[in-house]
Amino acid sequence: QVQLVESGGGVVQAGGSLRLSCAASGRTFSTYTMGWFRQAPGKQRDLVAAISRSDGRTHYTDSVKGRFTISSDNAKNTMYLQMISLKPEDSAVYYCAASISAFVLTNPTAYAYWGQGTPVTVSS
Repeated sequence: QVQLVESGGGVVQAGGSLRLSCAASGRTFSTYTMGWFRQAPGKQRDLVAAISRSDGRTHYTDSVKGRFTISSDNAKNTMYLQMISLKPEDSAVYYCAASISAFVLTNPTAYAYWGQGTPVTVSS
């Protein structure tokens, strides 16, 4: 098992930047495929970015490509999501998640472990 705790959310103006962190405890997260999801009020939870545990490949949803960067520090057992050029439509609660899948899967049901979420609000 792995326990996940997100941090770094907040309120930022459009065009601004934030870096989210996901600290893992328990089993090292290098054994999991890790992802960042987000969920806005009244909307489904969608995958934003992920890293495959099998080959380290990254995946991004189209709307964040070129603006968000997912990375991990295995020594710190921490994953990050650097977000730049933020837009109001990026506002949501952002969740860190872990999957035993070797490859990135976009369906939230493939991820067994979740953090509590950290809210991001982008004002226009």
